[in-house]
Amino acid sequence: MFLLIISLVVVLPLIELYFIVQVGHHLGIIPTITLLIVISAVGSALVKREGIKAFRRFMAAAQAGEQLTKEIANGVCILAAGVFLLAPGFISDALAIVLLLPPVRLVIVRVAGRRIHGTTTVIKGTHSGPRVEYRGYLSKSNDVIDVEPLEGDDER
Repeated sequence: MFLLIISLVVVLPLIELYFIVQVGHHLGIIPTITLLIVISAVGSALVKREGIKAFRRFMAAAQAGEQLTKEIANGVCILAAGVFLLAPGFISDALAIVLLLPPVRLVIVRVAGRRIHGTTTVIKGTHSGPRVEYRGYLSKSNDVIDVEPLEGDDER
């Protein structure tokens, strides 16, 4: 994990800088800077449009009482695309544009869904703070867990 963080913080900007210099060498400084600005502006508009769509789908699913895993994963992909667009460079911009494509997000949502599907986490609010318990797996996503409230701060 440490090597991954080091590579993202140190190596990726160096690779970005190399590509910017190479493109600047072939196109010139002004066209390269213009291209980076145009890509960022178009990408930002796409992030805004896709983000608004994802937010509307999230709100509709929440009001309907549906499971929100897909909407949350889509929102995270769009947020990551926005972060990549903030970094100057062609590689991060290309990665951001790829994350904005609905088929790519669908694949990411499916992979994320398989990893987190079915686990149940119970968080109890107590006077001393939250207590987290992992209860295993639900057999299907529409299961209802019926509980009865207890008075007081009984530990069971």
